[in-house]
Amino acid sequence: MGKVLLDSTIVKSSGQVSTDLGKEVIILGVDSEEYYSLEEVGARIWGLIQEPKTVRNILDTLSNDYDVEPKRCERDLLAVLQEMADEGLIEIRNETGEVQC
Repeated sequence: MGKVLLDSTIVKSSGQVSTDLGKEVIILGVDSEEYYSLEEVGARIWGLIQEPKTVRNILDTLSNDYDVEPKRCERDLLAVLQEMADEGLIEIRNETGEVQC
């Protein structure tokens, strides 16, 4: 499993389906047959990565959307994205475009 870095590009994996329920998103991992629920901020992150985005781009958007200390926002975002990657919900691309699963 690759590590999420600020310069990584995040791409949602094809092995999941999701539905938006307003301030919540429900995701089904097709292969794992597990459900995941993301509340307000997690749902916002999920919405941002419907198209490939760099972690820096996501961080900038969240920093503008929420009143949060920048270092805490960065730390929490990296942790959430790493958990999503570990669960197979997203893929991490390094600067060469190589997908790290």
